[in-house]
Amino acid sequence: MCRRRVVPAQGREVRQVTMGKDRYRRSIVALILSAVVALAAACTSDETPPHAEAPPSRDDRGSGAGQAEATPAPPPATLSVDSPRGGDRVVASGGADSVYNYGPTVLVDGDTVRMWWCSQYGSAAPPGDDILYAVADSPDGPFTGPDGGIPQAVLSGNPGHFDAVHTCDPTVLRVDGTYYLYYTGAAGDDQEYGNAIGLATSTDGVHWTRSGGEPVVTPSHDTHRDNTYGAGQPAAVYLDGWFYLMFTDTTGEAAGWNGGGQFLLRSQDPTFSSGVEALGRDGFVAVPGTDSPRTRSVVDAFSADLMWVDALDSFVIAHQTAEGTTLTFWNRDFTARPYEPVLIRSEWEEGPGLVRQSDGHAPLSLRDACGRVPFDVVHATVIGEADAPTGLRRYGLDVYGVDGCGDPQRALAVLEGVAVPSPVRTMDLVVDGRVVRIDRRSVATVLARHVFDERPPALDDVPVAARLPAGARAVEAEGHGVGVLLDGTLWPVTSTAALRANNSPVESISPEQWRAYPQGPRL
Repeated sequence: MCRRRVVPAQGREVRQVTMGKDRYRRSIVALILSAVVALAAACTSDETPPHAEAPPSRDDRGSGAGQAEATPAPPPATLSVDSPRGGDRVVASGGADSVYNYGPTVLVDGDTVRMWWCSQYGSAAPPGDDILYAVADSPDGPFTGPDGGIPQAVLSGNPGHFDAVHTCDPTVLRVDGTYYLYYTGAAGDDQEYGNAIGLATSTDGVHWTRSGGEPVVTPSHDTHRDNTYGAGQPAAVYLDGWFYLMFTDTTGEAAGWNGGGQFLLRSQDPTFSSGVEALGRDGFVAVPGTDSPRTRSVVDAFSADLMWVDALDSFVIAHQTAEGTTLTFWNRDFTARPYEPVLIRSEWEEGPGLVRQSDGHAPLSLRDACGRVPFDVVHATVIGEADAPTGLRRYGLDVYGVDGCGDPQRALAVLEGVAVPSPVRTMDLVVDGRVVRIDRRSVATVLARHVFDERPPALDDVPVAARLPAGARAVEAEGHGVGVLLDGTLWPVTSTAALRANNSPVESISPEQWRAYPQGPRL
């Protein structure tokens, strides 16, 4: 397993985790610093973590530009919670000779729930950490390999490179049909500060191509502590054209005494090779590279996860505390905490993976899309026979009483991919913040993630961006797929079944003709 020290803020024992045979060793540091760690227990589910930075003092955090003095933020609101669930069974585990299972990333991707996590198969060369992949119909599992068999090892060490031996701690997004996998890689067991973050891409979530042979994030080396882990444990979100990447860096200036802390980078380039901004004391500022100084941590934790919640208009960070997983909320620019933390009670042994949509946003509540938000996590719960974390279980709860569709803009964000009845007996599909009116319900059902029978009133104030009539002209071009022409704009279509249901014959055009049309969002 990728080498780390895991030191929760709630007085849990410090554990040294190393890769290879010597995986888990109790650290004498826990005994020497037990009194200090006990003080850290003040980081309860409703208090500020001890090493998290306070919100910056200026209003404008975009690209570091200064503005007028900030208006004091309102006090955090208390969220109502109900429907505690899960924990009654293991939902996933590796097959064959797998002895540990931890660090999952979980995506609700259409009708399939996909999960990748850290384990090890002796059959997957080279010997070291592997990333496994499995699917299920729900977060409750059981998760199996794509063929119904044991979970599949989809990424392993890459000899001769920074991740030569170990690949671990996956976080996965799907953006415009491409899966992006950020992961911790290491070349061996005994290299100080040897962990770094890599990137691989895929069209199916199974077959991955590494983005070059170099890491996308390396340790900053602002300072060196006893914890020689380096940089890793990434968590990624895609929001408004930006890839957000949160991660651990035990060499970061703003990390805690034990190296704990979570740092944030963002870029519109998924490889983070250009246009990188780092979250600092003055908000997001342009930096020359991903190893720039880490001047601000957003939570005192290792192995945390990140998600954007459209209904709450906020980020949420899931991190482990004494009694389970604490959800800490930040507004869009990380200047204020709009809500009090929420605790998902559970037993745990390694960091949580939030159940998220494919872009890293919160899943939709089918019980009440505008008024509820489901928060579910999967994490290891026991130390197994190999003295390593395993026993992946799912825990969760709902936040309710949310005004997620209180205004048109938020309603469009919450209802992305949802079809609802229109006022004129057709269907309205929300796509990329726009409303597309579709004549046939059968077509809307194919194109939508969910179809609701009731229309939120906030959508009545949103103009219709385009109409998809029965028999609309459809085209295809080599290298571009298929699309439908609506009022002279070409809208790419993910499903040819929708075109068949719409009685839209497909006409072949050249790639040059395809590119000449104004492009709409993908349906």
